[in-house]
Amino acid sequence: MNHRSAVLALLDLALSGRVDAVRLVEPDSPALHALDLAATRGDGVFETISIGAGRPQALRPHLTRLAASAAMLDLPSPDLDGWREAVLRVAERLAEHPESWVKIVLSRGVDGGDRPTGWAWGEPSADFSAARTDGIRVILLDRGYSSDVATTSPWLLAGAKTLSYAVNTAVKREAARRGADDAVFVSSDGIVLEGATANLVVRIDDVLVTPRTDLGILPGTTQADVFRWAAGHGIPTRIDTLTPHDLLRADAAWLVSSVRHAAPIRAIDDRAVPVDAELSAAMNDALAARTE
Repeated sequence: MNHRSAVLALLDLALSGRVDAVRLVEPDSPALHALDLAATRGDGVFETISIGAGRPQALRPHLTRLAASAAMLDLPSPDLDGWREAVLRVAERLAEHPESWVKIVLSRGVDGGDRPTGWAWGEPSADFSAARTDGIRVILLDRGYSSDVATTSPWLLAGAKTLSYAVNTAVKREAARRGADDAVFVSSDGIVLEGATANLVVRIDDVLVTPRTDLGILPGTTQADVFRWAAGHGIPTRIDTLTPHDLLRADAAWLVSSVRHAAPIRAIDDRAVPVDAELSAAMNDALAARTE
């Protein structure tokens, strides 16, 4: 496979999770053991960090969330300074591109082995300009869990960013089959949660609202940055419980994520949603200007 613009960094990890070395290698080099539990079980965690002209965005919150996810899986506590070095080295190699991203992966390691494995893969971003301006169509899908799943069934790892993404990719395929671009999960007891790979933000009565993270959803680094920006511009924000009925009365909505940034929603289950082009552009300008 040809990855001319991609960058791959391998991390030499100790049993404790300490990063002993970061090595840049050719992106097409063999890098993963066939019995690595990341590949055979999805037993690991990851983060995807956007890069603007070689500048990682929201790196600290991403590393903090990596550590939280690792703790939920009983993985060794990641050496955040070492992981930061890996991200910065990949980002430096991608500095010629206005937008790129790096995915960092911490695996439990080779089955039967005694130490974790880790790597960082970076490449230029796709063109998301249409999604950020024209908006996206989404559908609502039943997640199959009650909204209290994080409390009642912590072993389901709701709220951890794990490598087990088969469901998330299946959701994307289902959305495409229904003529949509993305999906938003609803709990089995009727509470709106998050997108397949993004957080939801809606505007209701001039307030930006996002669902509570104790409902078993991933705390969003991009959503947090949007809310910080909004607070600095006098836009009220709130973290609350949302229902599909609330979505019906929203006068604007977005799916926000690290690489696509803020994508305004223009339809939910074929119901049109107004797109606030000016506010969407302001959000995306703020997200593009982020630093670590």
